[in-house]
Amino acid sequence: MTLAAVVAVVCLASCTQKKFTVTGSISEAKDSVLYFENMALDGPQKVDSVVLDADGAFTFTGEAPADAPEFYRLRIAQQIVSLSVDSTETVTVRASYPTMAAQYEVEGSENCSKIKELSSMQMNLQAQAQNILRSPDLSAKGVEDSIMRVVAHYKQYVMNNYIYKEPMKAYAYFALFQGIVVGNGYMMIFNPRRDMDDVKPYSAVATSWDVLYPHSLRGENLHNIAIEAMRTKKIIDAENSGLTIDADKVSEANLIDIVLPDNKGVTRRLTDLQGKVVLLDFHVFAAEGSTARILALRELYNKYHDRGLEIFQVSLDEDEHFWKTQTAALPWISVRETGSSSSPYLYQVQGLPVDYIINRDNQVVLGPQQIKDLESDLAKYL
Repeated sequence: MTLAAVVAVVCLASCTQKKFTVTGSISEAKDSVLYFENMALDGPQKVDSVVLDADGAFTFTGEAPADAPEFYRLRIAQQIVSLSVDSTETVTVRASYPTMAAQYEVEGSENCSKIKELSSMQMNLQAQAQNILRSPDLSAKGVEDSIMRVVAHYKQYVMNNYIYKEPMKAYAYFALFQGIVVGNGYMMIFNPRRDMDDVKPYSAVATSWDVLYPHSLRGENLHNIAIEAMRTKKIIDAENSGLTIDADKVSEANLIDIVLPDNKGVTRRLTDLQGKVVLLDFHVFAAEGSTARILALRELYNKYHDRGLEIFQVSLDEDEHFWKTQTAALPWISVRETGSSSSPYLYQVQGLPVDYIINRDNQVVLGPQQIKDLESDLAKYL
């Protein structure tokens, strides 16, 4: 290949490379340095910067994310505007210094708009915590209890209205890593290493990202955090029961587990089915259309069970006796959600039917948004 041809190929590749743009203006910031930083897993990394003119205009561009949403921030000194980028969008930010962190406008991205809402609420939570710390009427224990109460209220609101609502979105991921300064320390609002209940929102987002963004670094990081917290809990529970478990011998599959009793009272674990292709099916037997649904699943089971298909069906029925009656003759695993596993939260069950396809390596490969034809999609992995 001639030099001219090589140059042409390089030019063609660069010209067709997908880009995103972050543009806008920061007024009242003449001669200030505006940094554009990537919020990588190992900390902020400078992408670009500009010394602002009187009009405060700026434009930054970057390569569109290849495998999952990516996170960035605009920063002047300690004033920060957090952003996310999904693909090739143009995000426009307008603000004024030095109030840009609290008062800015953003256009061109639903995720960035939601991140703005979350950032504003985080600042309000920080202000609440500071007011509690300054209260002369509270003891040290009273301060701690009061801060934990307002944090718990914040967490519940964010889980219900942001994380569980759309766990596949970048703003749900962003919410998991918010924090506030308390005294001389930084406290993560969601911390599954401190509070096992926080495993649920981490797991919900991890499960969605496993399906939509397989093998992405951020998705794997979420999964590892959730798995490590569950691993630690298993060891603590064993120790509280008078047992000793070597941490090196506690392993978890690359799957958010569901552990529930089946219709015969036997405890069943989703992760015990490694080596099988699993249809994880959430079902309500009391719902209209249940009979037709079960008949369709029977056909699938009879056709593909010998090739390695297993069905792990999670009932959301309130009436336990009715559920046992309906499932007595079913050939697959049927368990009932009792609240102990919180599987509807972990697997984002908002409407039925909800199915996930899990491959032989205990990995979620297709979720409800990706399954187009259940039989043909299952057959790909058998």
